[in-house]
Amino acid sequence: MSRVLVTGGSGFIGTNLVEHYYLSGDHVTNLDIVSPRKSQHAALWRKTNLLDSKALRQAVIEADPEIVFHMAARTDLEGKCMSDYSANTQGVSNLIHALQGVRGLRLTIFASSMLVCSVGYRPNGELDYCPNTAYGESKVVGEQIVRSEAAGRFPWIIIRPTSIWGPWFETPYCDFFMAVQRGLYMHPSGMNIHRSYGFVLNSVVQLARLAALDGASLLGRTVYMADHKPMELKHWAETIQRALGAPPIREIPLWILRGIAMGGDLLKTMGYARPPLTSFRLNNLLTEMVHDTAPLHLACGDLPYSMEQGVRITCEWLSRNSM
Repeated sequence: MSRVLVTGGSGFIGTNLVEHYYLSGDHVTNLDIVSPRKSQHAALWRKTNLLDSKALRQAVIEADPEIVFHMAARTDLEGKCMSDYSANTQGVSNLIHALQGVRGLRLTIFASSMLVCSVGYRPNGELDYCPNTAYGESKVVGEQIVRSEAAGRFPWIIIRPTSIWGPWFETPYCDFFMAVQRGLYMHPSGMNIHRSYGFVLNSVVQLARLAALDGASLLGRTVYMADHKPMELKHWAETIQRALGAPPIREIPLWILRGIAMGGDLLKTMGYARPPLTSFRLNNLLTEMVHDTAPLHLACGDLPYSMEQGVRITCEWLSRNSM
């Protein structure tokens, strides 16, 4: 039985990760500022703010972890400047200092983000950054803090989750499933768009295998986390449509989609928080996004769930949770 600490264990990936170790019989602790999404996890939760260094240190000492998954972060894109994302910068530094002196610590996995580079940009190495949001900039700084402050103190890996989807997800991928269910998703005519996406239960397996191997060949490295084979967007949408018994996916000309997106932009300026489509989301949708997942594949092996199985599991979860 391992002692596992998950920061952000009340979040999307964190909830699934806590559930994995909880069901495995390991001693798992969730440090998060918000309460768990699953009531069964309440006893595992310790309310903790990453920016309260003293309280964080005490919580880490009590957990005495062997494996740490640092999943906690502010992840929305609404912040305007770096100071809005202090949890992603100072919070990382606070955790690193809290972990110093934990004698049995075997590995810490720090979650960064694919948005350290703008969508469509292919980095030339682990230290090549190109963020275009304050959130992305904060994750760049977070990675730099890990490299400068954790180096030589304990074993670590940085993972960059790409677009992860599945049970307990929220905006934007839950919105995508809902749009397909309501017949609102419209695919740009004649376009094949390939994306490196990850089903969350595969992501949990990847993280758990890295932990079981104590990082193996990936120590001190930064790697992308997604399913090994990129998905074609329309095929994914049609798989979701069939699983939900939804209306067929419609294809419409790109110029019409751009018009709808401009309308969404206008709605957003008027205070509507979640318009169905904006220019930002459309441009992301149209951009090929394929990342090199070979290092993680080599370390973790094949994954247990196909895209089709992931869609079925996710749709069943949506049905149970009436979303």
